[in-house]
Amino acid sequence: MESGPVVLVTTHDGTKDNIMTISWTMVMDFTPVFAITTGEWNHSFAALRKNRECVIAIPTVDLLDKVVGIGTCSGADIDKFAKFKLTPVQAKLVRPPLIKECLANIECKVIDIVKKHNIVVLEAVAAYLDTTRKEKRTVHAMGDGTFIVDGRMIDRKKMMASKLLSGV
Repeated sequence: MESGPVVLVTTHDGTKDNIMTISWTMVMDFTPVFAITTGEWNHSFAALRKNRECVIAIPTVDLLDKVVGIGTCSGADIDKFAKFKLTPVQAKLVRPPLIKECLANIECKVIDIVKKHNIVVLEAVAAYLDTTRKEKRTVHAMGDGTFIVDGRMIDRKKMMASKLLSGV
């Protein structure tokens, strides 16, 4: 079983911005609440715990090498925005920046940290989609260094209409 797509999560520790790659994400119910798994082993975790805010940036397959690179080095040692040539964009409601090159960015506040399982629960407070971006396929980690890329969309909205929220 796989969770949601691989994402980049930006944080700000009071001094500098950082980016971490997270391959375990999930949507919690039909609300703007998400969960990611991370912990003390990630340099960004201290900023998440202290400042209780972040941005979930959703990269596409054309950014995969940067996404993997970000996940294999530490923000304690380098500026990942500079190293991977990504553009920070000021968020409206949180201090960590959006990532311009990503398909979507979601500003979030930390609403819970489930220490036993290293789960950080996030509530979305703003979201942005780059509708001009040609590449829209996201990637999913298989856990062994391989990835699956989203394929063609299959529409079953009519069949599920009774279960979907109004306006979806």
